[in-house]
Amino acid sequence: MKAVRLYAVRDLRFEEVAAPPQPGPGEVLINVEAAGICGSDLHNFSTGQWISRSPSIAGHEVCGRVAAVGADVSEFKSGDAVVADSRYWCGECDNCRSGDRNSCASLGFIGEVCDGGFAEQMLLPARLVIKRSDDLPANIAAMSEPLAVALHALGKLAVEPGAPVLIVGCGTIGGLCALALSKRHDGPILLADRNAERAEAVARASSGRVVALDREAIAEALGGKSIRFAIDATGSIAALSATIEIMGSNSRLVLVGISHGKLDLDPNLLVEREIALLGSHAFKDELPDAIAMAGELSAVLPQFINETVRLEEVPDAFQRLLAGQARGLKTIIEIA
Repeated sequence: MKAVRLYAVRDLRFEEVAAPPQPGPGEVLINVEAAGICGSDLHNFSTGQWISRSPSIAGHEVCGRVAAVGADVSEFKSGDAVVADSRYWCGECDNCRSGDRNSCASLGFIGEVCDGGFAEQMLLPARLVIKRSDDLPANIAAMSEPLAVALHALGKLAVEPGAPVLIVGCGTIGGLCALALSKRHDGPILLADRNAERAEAVARASSGRVVALDREAIAEALGGKSIRFAIDATGSIAALSATIEIMGSNSRLVLVGISHGKLDLDPNLLVEREIALLGSHAFKDELPDAIAMAGELSAVLPQFINETVRLEEVPDAFQRLLAGQARGLKTIIEIA
């Protein structure tokens, strides 16, 4: 079958590989329909931080249809439309048993610890497969996983009704945070991003307002008030430092971006202003809600798609994305 495999840092290859075997006990074979290229895919390609096996078929934002199931799998049948849970969790550690599967003691992600979805077929444990509606288009279903990440971050934020929210970074996760927030929250949404075109696109989709990342601009946008709820979806140390500086008293800042470097932080800022810094990792149990919300947002989510490519075009797409040539938020791989 056709697949895209990561061998090493900046060594991503489109090639013909053996198809997965027929599913064994507890397994589901999926005909992949579409997959999304994630910022973490680009990070792993650039740094090799999560390369634990080589070569490995990349891709964890995946949807498709069931091709076959193991003899003991009763919850799925051939033809079912499904979405993959990107988190490869054990189900046995204390965190998994308490429901915190995103903090599994041996957590990995499909496309890293096992072959992922940049391929015509993939084999997964049935526990990592979730049904979707038959009428949810594949290119939209492939965005359910990052939407679950956004919903988890918003849950951590726990914004008060009517309160303004600042989202720093209008990439995929930041954009989806803004879009989901616009459907669930009645307060102002402020958006900060160095890429003005991308920020304006998210603003149009979410009815947000683009602002500069400084105290004066935010105060002007809010009639002199300071910001108390914010999400950093950049992973930029400079952006994170600037955001901490402008947070008001009794505030909450959720970090969902993948960072490069270390933060030089004066803890007195956190103490004196009572600023809570909260990490948000992947998602907990939000994926079914995200799949349902993706259906509700199916009219607007295509606006976030940068381009649609075939498997053989994926290595070149990675280069364009790393070069900053994307005009949209998400590149979708159309497979079937």
